[in-house]
Amino acid sequence: MEVVHHSPGKSLRLSRLINPVSGRTFVVPLDHSVADGPIASAPAVRDIALAVARNGGDALLVHKGRMRFLPTDALRGTGLVLHLNGITRHAPDANAKVRLAEVEEALELGADAVSIHINMGSDTEAEQLGDLARAAEGCTRWGLPLIAMVYPRGPRITDPADPDLVAHAANLAADLGADIAKVPYTGSTVTMAEVVRSCPIGIITAGGAPVGGRQLTRTIGDVVASGALGVAMGRNVWASHDVAGTVRLVADALHLPPADPVGDLPARAPAGPGRELAAVHPAPART
Repeated sequence: MEVVHHSPGKSLRLSRLINPVSGRTFVVPLDHSVADGPIASAPAVRDIALAVARNGGDALLVHKGRMRFLPTDALRGTGLVLHLNGITRHAPDANAKVRLAEVEEALELGADAVSIHINMGSDTEAEQLGDLARAAEGCTRWGLPLIAMVYPRGPRITDPADPDLVAHAANLAADLGADIAKVPYTGSTVTMAEVVRSCPIGIITAGGAPVGGRQLTRTIGDVVASGALGVAMGRNVWASHDVAGTVRLVADALHLPPADPVGDLPARAPAGPGRELAAVHPAPART
């Protein structure tokens, strides 16, 4: 990844998203309730946010209205990302993400960054690219980092994890002004490393469907080996029977020095309110 020179404000806000020890980031999206419905009861969502903050998560990602209900204790040492667009899975075209918030609202709400979702290959790709470009212009003006979630997804996409498509998605984010690209994991350390080398900005990989502990740490180890900036994991966290333990497992796998046996890391004992979290039923596999 090339060195990118940001304004002082953007550099400061980016530093709030990045773990100072590893130089990587672990983002936990809680924005699925717009697309798919509630991920948990309202009190449980607050507990999930606290479990993320207290067990090594670097940032929470939510829609603007949800920010009102996050506990203050979860935000003191954890980055906050405002998601700018979305659509429900009940819409005629669930790939047609529409703008729901503005960059200026993120400043008012105290967010450290904003994110926007683009479905490359969808029937409304043109409108979504326009929204991304407009968000990038606003982020440059106000010194806010921009995470562009670019997924190959649409009627002409047959393999969304195809390395060429993933590299195209990552570079599309860079070319239109994003600071971080969130893209699907290609399924291979070798091909993911090629995607990372192709892109001048940091890349975080999407978490995908929930998997077990050892598989989760192996996947994180592969992501680290590829040179990616980190991971964004939502369902793997809030659909877990042990949210706090899962957050700690991922954080350790992502942030511990390479000499540690990442693939065999045990989950630490849960801390804080996450210890009592009830199981959350997984939502459909769509962000």
